[in-house]
Amino acid sequence: MADEKEILQALREHFGFDGFKGNQQDIISDLLDGRDVFVLMPTGGGKSLCYQLPALMSEGTAIVISPLIALMKNQVDAIRAHCGCEGVAHFLNSSLGKGAVHKVKEDVRSGVTKLLYVAPESLSKLSTVDFLRSVKISFYAIDEAHCISEWGHDFRPEYRKIRQLVDAISPRPVIALTATATPKVQHDIQKNLGITGARVYKSSFNRPNLYYEVRQKTQHVDRDVIRYIKSNPGKSGIIYCLSRRRVEELTKILQLNGIRAKAYHAGMDAATRAANQDDFLTEKVDVIVATIAFGMGIDKPDVRYVIHYDVPKSLEGYYQETGRGGRDGGEGACIAFYSSKDLQKLDKLLQGKTPAEQEIGRQLLLETARYAESAVCRRKILLSYFGEQMAADHCGNCDNCRNPKTRIEAGESLLKVLKACEMLGERYKSEYIVAFLTGSHTDEGHRLGHDALPLFGALHDVEDRLLNTLIQQAVIAGYLTNDMENYGILKLTPMGRHFIAGPESFMIVGPAEIDPEADSDEDTHAPEGADSGLLEMLSDVRRHIAERLNVPPYVVLRDQVLEAMAKIYPTDTEDLANINGVGQAKAKRFGPEFIEVIADYVQRNDIEPPSDIKVRTVGDTGKTRVYIIQGIDRKINLEEIADSKGLEFDELLAELENLVLEGTRLNIDYYLDDILEEDCQQEILDYLRSLEEDDLESAIQELGSEYTEEEIRLMRLKFLSSWSR
Repeated sequence: MADEKEILQALREHFGFDGFKGNQQDIISDLLDGRDVFVLMPTGGGKSLCYQLPALMSEGTAIVISPLIALMKNQVDAIRAHCGCEGVAHFLNSSLGKGAVHKVKEDVRSGVTKLLYVAPESLSKLSTVDFLRSVKISFYAIDEAHCISEWGHDFRPEYRKIRQLVDAISPRPVIALTATATPKVQHDIQKNLGITGARVYKSSFNRPNLYYEVRQKTQHVDRDVIRYIKSNPGKSGIIYCLSRRRVEELTKILQLNGIRAKAYHAGMDAATRAANQDDFLTEKVDVIVATIAFGMGIDKPDVRYVIHYDVPKSLEGYYQETGRGGRDGGEGACIAFYSSKDLQKLDKLLQGKTPAEQEIGRQLLLETARYAESAVCRRKILLSYFGEQMAADHCGNCDNCRNPKTRIEAGESLLKVLKACEMLGERYKSEYIVAFLTGSHTDEGHRLGHDALPLFGALHDVEDRLLNTLIQQAVIAGYLTNDMENYGILKLTPMGRHFIAGPESFMIVGPAEIDPEADSDEDTHAPEGADSGLLEMLSDVRRHIAERLNVPPYVVLRDQVLEAMAKIYPTDTEDLANINGVGQAKAKRFGPEFIEVIADYVQRNDIEPPSDIKVRTVGDTGKTRVYIIQGIDRKINLEEIADSKGLEFDELLAELENLVLEGTRLNIDYYLDDILEEDCQQEILDYLRSLEEDDLESAIQELGSEYTEEEIRLMRLKFLSSWSR
């Protein structure tokens, strides 16, 4: 059995600490005694020490399996700095040349190297397996072990081969470590690694210093992000985006607005990624804008805010990414921007996967949506998701707790929900339970005769959102459980069965005020605060321009643009061009007439324009836009243009719509002629001409039975572009 004094002495010698945190010492003792160990410890809890110290104390070399090259480099540099020995730790991966690989192998064979970091892809190479068979291995450490599970937020198929590789090399004790895992993922990890008998150590997921907030994502999200960063000058922050393209665009916008920011994503070359990461760690820049490729193992204790520009794919991923804030116990704000359009894009990305993967992905997205739309304590939801119960109903450090919502009695409705689950054999997910109780007829329900059951439609007068909220809070309270093994099927708990036998009061918080259906591309708040007197004058200017050009008024500028102008009083073309839907072309062409009226109105009425942040954006000459315009000029297929820039087709359409609405003329006749007959094009054009306002939704509703949404949007582009000069 490992000696306690010896372990403490080694801790002081190698790391300079006088004591351990949490259950680190027990974990290390078990591993030194040759036991398999499973460690579930939040970011910042000290997972690395749990295998680094026993590796330094053991005979032979510990094999550390890690998913990212950048993570390996950081860990190797850190352990070398502690020990003052270059050869004590190495990594073996594709970034090394032949000479470097030879040096690594020499140090391992000689016994100098105590920790060898490898990626699962490198471990699976025959040459690596043969080499490791020839050396003494102390144990295997599987870092970021959640990558093993398909239910994990960063699933890596290569991780599922680790057990067979370990058996092929030399079976030794295994320590698996992760900062985030639901009970389902925990089981997957242990089963796949063959360590179901391992000693399990779980630390609390609660990080009391982190503040959680969800904000509605609107067209002003860039301005909101900039305002937040500028109100926290000099503080370090991470902004997560889902796509590489968005990372690049947002980084440029932040830089244009005087913010020291750099980008990080897997599409960049390794040297640039490493340099940008080092600049962030050494505080040469304040902000890193990144995809989820950034952050694993980043040991920066003073990250003061983590912003999710796009909704995360899962609550596990969200928890781990937010966990990089406030690791020193200090301030850590976690702000997520949420819109249903982000969810729809993520759902669309699942379509190329297997049915099982799609089902898993959609269940994870559903949990994220429930979190974002909930008015319940954010921390309570997160802890419940990971199987941990929070005693109090309020944490006091999230937006919902700081701005509590009214609680309502829902005991009677809960009883019907629980009885419905029981009546339907506990075989259905929450969506079906909601449909059943609200009386929504489904093919499956009719086929199985569910619409004839006594509880069918029993809550027909309750909104779907409220019922979903009730079910979520029933899960948190322990009356129901989500069976993740079966894609989120609702099952009764003993507590739920007890409630059926003896119903009582059940108070819930209603749905959050955040609107998941709000259109993130429209300024839903524009009319609020608009100067009605100025708005009327601007409408007159627009009407005169439209009459002069013989075009519909909305072709000149849309209503939302006029409303925005009547709020912020732009007095030069640069300010006008920065309003969404204007752009440089229209600002130059129509701007002077509007600006003259605004300047006169402001002076006559002694108005002080609002001192809002003016967001400088990447201009119309941005590389992507230039590429798109040039591609259309060369009559390149639109799908090819989208693919070459890594865009979904609807993203390309949105970019084309912005270009046309800002005054750029695009001729896509060559593409339209391939997909639509001339008489079909004419039918759509005739309808668009009949509209008094630019109403795409009406066009889709009217023409949707004959034409796809993409065809209608493309014809709208042709129609609007015909007015551009």
